[in-house]
Amino acid sequence: MTMKRLLTLLPLAFLAILFFYPLASITARGLAPEGVIDLSAFGRIVGSEFYRETLWFTFWQAAVSTILTLLAAFPAAYMMARYAFRGKSLISALTLVPFVMPTVIVAAGLMALIGPRGWVNDILKSLLNVDYAPLDIQNTIWIILLAHVFYNFAVALRLISGFWANLDPQVTQAARVLGAGRWRAFREVTLPLLRPAILAAALLVFIFDFTSFGVILILGGPQFNTIETAIYRKTLISFDLPTATALALVQLACTFAMIVIYTRLQNRAVVPLDLRPRGVTQQRPSTRRAKWLLLIVTISMLSLLLLPLLALVVRSFVVNNAVSLDNYLNLATNPRGSVLFVPPLTALGNSLLFAGITTLIALIIGTLAAYASASTSRWSRLSEPIWALPLGASAVTLGFGFLIGFPTLRSSWMLIPLAHSLVAFPFVVRTITPALRSIRSSLREAAEVMGANPARVWREIDLPILGRALLIGGAFAFAISLGEFGATAMIARADLPTLPYAIFRYLSQPGSLNYGQAMAMSTVLMLVVAVSLVAIDRFRIGEIGEF
Repeated sequence: MTMKRLLTLLPLAFLAILFFYPLASITARGLAPEGVIDLSAFGRIVGSEFYRETLWFTFWQAAVSTILTLLAAFPAAYMMARYAFRGKSLISALTLVPFVMPTVIVAAGLMALIGPRGWVNDILKSLLNVDYAPLDIQNTIWIILLAHVFYNFAVALRLISGFWANLDPQVTQAARVLGAGRWRAFREVTLPLLRPAILAAALLVFIFDFTSFGVILILGGPQFNTIETAIYRKTLISFDLPTATALALVQLACTFAMIVIYTRLQNRAVVPLDLRPRGVTQQRPSTRRAKWLLLIVTISMLSLLLLPLLALVVRSFVVNNAVSLDNYLNLATNPRGSVLFVPPLTALGNSLLFAGITTLIALIIGTLAAYASASTSRWSRLSEPIWALPLGASAVTLGFGFLIGFPTLRSSWMLIPLAHSLVAFPFVVRTITPALRSIRSSLREAAEVMGANPARVWREIDLPILGRALLIGGAFAFAISLGEFGATAMIARADLPTLPYAIFRYLSQPGSLNYGQAMAMSTVLMLVVAVSLVAIDRFRIGEIGEF
């Protein structure tokens, strides 16, 4: 067996152990509790109008949320891909902060901004001289759609802009010289070239919205049900594991079907491209039109992404309707004498350790999987949907699968970064694969003819082109681990919590003191994520990362 084939088997072994085995364990426990297969749960789902409506609403809200997210992110992707300006790295990092925030914190931020007692309604009450909330979208479909756009904006922005930044602008300029107008050149030249990145972004956003859990449960209220919330309620509230398992398998089948369809579309759309460094493709805004566009898009983007978080930060400094630092000063105290108390700084250290390990594992496994997907063999067409399967699985189901499938690891801290790596590595695959497919095979062949061995070909041909994709994939993995909550809540040790899990503990306890400290810890988490992402984005090795 060649080394190349052996390396390709490593991602499969990774999924077999950490994904398929836990899923098989929970499936066996749910559909064959007595050792005999019982498929009656599927019959109950098919025959129930409630579950049919749940499936339809799951698809509908995911589709609308995806369209709105792409429409919102596209102008920002153009700005980030084609212009170089001061503060760009900071803005790029800030756009990813909402994506990694725990759902409970995002819900609190949105309520602080547009809730019945939020900033917006307070202003409207004063302007309209009324004593009720003029803009009440709590527990409506509108706040669900807004939250999904808020969460997934960074996914669409980074995947589209990262690919767009490498496209040679001279291709579009040639179309303009030949008589095409600005819109026609975009529609017939730029947009087809961007299609792989747009499809990749749409796929990821749709899957996240399709498997949305916290947004639907917390912001939507009990009147809105998706497959994911139904799995949660059947598992933890009704203790109906057969129905929950059947729903999880239906969800996984739907996700896998979407990935297969997407893969076929992408294989038809991808073409080799001549990539250019960002120093060539990007320019500083020089015209008045470009400067106004940059200003409007930046203000709109930051308003959408940062105002809810700003409202949350302000709330962390308010104690009894007065500005105070007490919420931060009390973080190290344990007034209730809880035996489960862990200082927030310790929880932050746990999160950073787990995030570092997660990033390393996800980059190694994800890069190997990306090479398998980018190859021209028949295996590449079959493997790509497999790599994305963890994105479509229920976090609740996977958490139970880890506990049932790995009983000897229940007390081990390594279970957390392994679970985080499972969630993060599809991001790495989806980030690196388009870049790999854009490398012309003639470049590698020329290097081999000149005597370069495979290691040198990879180091001097592939790595400079993949540098930026690796950085973006690593940033995603690191950020996802920092903010991951769903799987962590199922497998975290009480004495070794992550920061999101510690925040959840505070929010679960009554009292304004606990709520204020949760807001303070959320602010700390946002700051750490922003600083970490800026550091990653600025990291360069020579020319690596300039492509």
